[in-house]
Amino acid sequence: MPVGPGVPGPPSALLPLRREFQPCFRSVDDKKRMLVEHTARSDRHDATEAESNSSADSLQSYENSTTMSGNESQTQAPEQPSAGVTHKEETHMSEDFAAALESYTLETEPAPSEDNVFKGTVIKITATHVVVDIGFKSEGLVPIAEVTDAHGNIKFEPGQEIEVMVQRGENEEGSVLLSHERAQRVRVWENIEKAYHSKEAVKGTVVERVKGGVSVDIGVKAFMPGSQVDVHPVRNLETLKGHEIDVRVIKLNKKRGNIVVSRKAILDEEITAKRGKTLENLAEGAILTGTVKNLTDYGAFVDLGGIDGLLHITDMSWGRLTHPRDLVHVGDQIQVKVLKFDPDKLRVSLGFKQLTPDPWLDAAERYPIGARVKGRVLSVTDYGAFVELEQGIEGLVHVSEMSWSKRMKHPSKLVNVGDEIECVVLNVNSGERRISLGLKQLESNPWERLHEKYPINSTVEGRVRNLTDFGAFIEIEDGIDGLVHVSNLSWTKRVKHPSEVLKKGEKVKAVVLGIEPEQRRLSLGVKQLQPDAWETFFQTHRIGDVVHGKVLRLAQFGAFVEIAEGVEGLCHNSEATDSNGSPAKLDAGQEHDFKIIKMNPEEKKVGLSLRAVGEEASRADVEAYKRPASSSSATTTLGEIMNWKRAGNDQE
Repeated sequence: MPVGPGVPGPPSALLPLRREFQPCFRSVDDKKRMLVEHTARSDRHDATEAESNSSADSLQSYENSTTMSGNESQTQAPEQPSAGVTHKEETHMSEDFAAALESYTLETEPAPSEDNVFKGTVIKITATHVVVDIGFKSEGLVPIAEVTDAHGNIKFEPGQEIEVMVQRGENEEGSVLLSHERAQRVRVWENIEKAYHSKEAVKGTVVERVKGGVSVDIGVKAFMPGSQVDVHPVRNLETLKGHEIDVRVIKLNKKRGNIVVSRKAILDEEITAKRGKTLENLAEGAILTGTVKNLTDYGAFVDLGGIDGLLHITDMSWGRLTHPRDLVHVGDQIQVKVLKFDPDKLRVSLGFKQLTPDPWLDAAERYPIGARVKGRVLSVTDYGAFVELEQGIEGLVHVSEMSWSKRMKHPSKLVNVGDEIECVVLNVNSGERRISLGLKQLESNPWERLHEKYPINSTVEGRVRNLTDFGAFIEIEDGIDGLVHVSNLSWTKRVKHPSEVLKKGEKVKAVVLGIEPEQRRLSLGVKQLQPDAWETFFQTHRIGDVVHGKVLRLAQFGAFVEIAEGVEGLCHNSEATDSNGSPAKLDAGQEHDFKIIKMNPEEKKVGLSLRAVGEEASRADVEAYKRPASSSSATTTLGEIMNWKRAGNDQE
């Protein structure tokens, strides 16, 4: 078809068509041949396809004009197809043209906007679609899934108004395909864009944890970085899942569909506003209401309204707390008193116990000495148990005040944490916040009546409980132990260790030697059960008696001689000489006659002399010489001479 100045150009609707079709042809000749074949085929169509033929002719004129070399007066007719082109090739090329045209229509459809959002009326509801009248020649169809809520209920009824957008194409019956969801997204984007420019808060629901933050549904999915979740770092973002929060759009790219939101921006503004109001009333001594935000081992942080204060564990209660959670929990609203406030650093120290009077101020009046009180065991240590008498008042039951017995190894053998017990007040020191309590005072002191039960020199029986280097402890009744000193184990033996005489667990008898109730001491003796060998010796012997003895051991100053069973005497070196005055040699095991020259019953000491026996023998010889000859023949022993001499002294 010729193209020239008198030929009208292509319609404006087909101007983009050239750009879209350009990649579909390999060369200008192929393009010309395609248009000519389409025109020839269009001439054979009936009247019902006239509109399509007209469009093809216009397209042919438009393409011919674009192939001109630049000289407007020069015309060039399109080449005719070769005679070898078959009907099959024409059909194939026609299908390519239709596909290219459809592709152009799809690619050039405008993006969703408010201009193509229609308001329609629901006509009826079927099992698969909602039929909507939007004023077109044919009715529109909205998929039933787009208007069904999470519980399966349809959100619209016939006669109600609904916003929709026209989808591409039609169904087989010619009905227009519509979308309610796309129309909603358009409205959502409008609201989001409006909130972005006005910096208004929008509500959203945290959907899931994603890399670097969380995904928030504000009508469309938006991204919230982890740093924008809260004013303080949030360690576990999974805890926010499903929570509805207020956020602000801080970044928007509608073309790419990217939205970034922040919760921190809103919280910062709220904190700033609250801080201003709080600072107006914040002063030392002020009583404020706050919310517990966080707990640590040393205290709790309380939000006073834009400013956080520290409630130290020592200022929580007048009593003892092992951890702040024993008194408060996160989220609790509590009243606190401002103890210190630093306006420059905005540091606030808070107190909770200061809201109530100090219970120690009148503790001495409320807990007099000797009074019986009840309390709960808070803790048990190696040295005793702490008992809470009331909130803020604790007393210590020392291990020595738990039982009259000395054998209790640990307080836990008697009391446990949580036990309700009764005690006796022993001492109160309000200044140092201390109360001494006792358990054993609830029972009578067995030591106070021990004199009556076990008088001095009475015989008792008990079990050997323990052996030490200095003696043995014998239990005569529950809680009453007596000590048998090593010196009171035997009259005759030199006992170095009690194990030489006694065994642990053995039942023995002993004699009560002494009682000291204040010191809780009981002295016992085992050897006192037998007669005292020394006492018997002193009763039957006097100074001047000659006794026969056996040398037991030697010392530098003399020799120890056994002169009776369990009785020893000392023969000093000065007394160990013969009748001539020469030193006599004494060896262990030798037996000699000794004269008693000293006796000390209190110290149980006996002095012996070997020299005095020799002198006594010399005197006996002289006396025998003086006696008549008739008596000289008689045999006289040394013992007889000594006894005769002693009898003479007695007569004098």
